[in-house]
Amino acid sequence: MNHIRPAQLNDWLAQHAAEQPLVLDVREPWELQTASVRPDGFELLHIPMQQIPASLNQLDDERPIACLCHHGMRSMHVAQFLEQQGYTQIANVT
Repeated sequence: MNHIRPAQLNDWLAQHAAEQPLVLDVREPWELQTASVRPDGFELLHIPMQQIPASLNQLDDERPIACLCHHGMRSMHVAQFLEQQGYTQIANVT
């Protein structure tokens, strides 16, 4: 798993542009009201952390996925979980 800072996200997305990277926002719905990410040249999918195991069918294990939350801890747990499930191109936005 790669760890990238928010300022590095655009570079990470550009490096994986040919593979159609996904930004996976694992925050709770109420958090999105406070601060949200606007997709600009990438796909954004919101699935709260607790719903990830039941939502794996929405995620392509061949596609680069950058996991995102507020401080980086929940997204790190999701990234680790995805790697355990066989996903190989995972980044955590710290």
